[in-house]
Amino acid sequence: MDLEKIASDAVSGDEDAFVMLMKAYKMDLYKTAYAYLKNEQDAIEAVQETTYRAYKSIQTLKQPAYGKTWMIRIVINVCQAELKKKKRMSPQIIEENEMVSDATDSFLETAEALDSLEPQERELVHMKYFQDMTITQVAYALNMPEGTVKTKLYKSLSRLKRWFEKGEHTRVSK
Repeated sequence: MDLEKIASDAVSGDEDAFVMLMKAYKMDLYKTAYAYLKNEQDAIEAVQETTYRAYKSIQTLKQPAYGKTWMIRIVINVCQAELKKKKRMSPQIIEENEMVSDATDSFLETAEALDSLEPQERELVHMKYFQDMTITQVAYALNMPEGTVKTKLYKSLSRLKRWFEKGEHTRVSK
């Protein structure tokens, strides 16, 4: 299945091609939404909103090769808007009881480490390592030069490394 051709057909107005495109990327969109919102229901709603927005503006996709990147950018925007809305409604966005009780320590530690990053840094790490996007795709999605993406990504990874190293010193040995 040639996703670039399908994206091109969708841009041309082929509704079946749009449906195929959404099916191809639905798990990537859900994972991205869940990484931001940390709630299954909110993530599903974000994917639904993304589907609506993508359908309404599919003709604005300039390069069909970047269909996935374009949709990831939409879901990120939807999630950021939702987080801003929640922040206005309540000063505490995420309560501890919302965390999955059977999550492993490493997952929680990784989530905590990612939360220690600035939103733009977290976004870069997520796009590059969780969505397996290339530097070029990340640069296109964020509308910034590749060199800037590389620099910011390097700084973000350095901050994560320092966070984990600091965490090693604070743990109690068993």
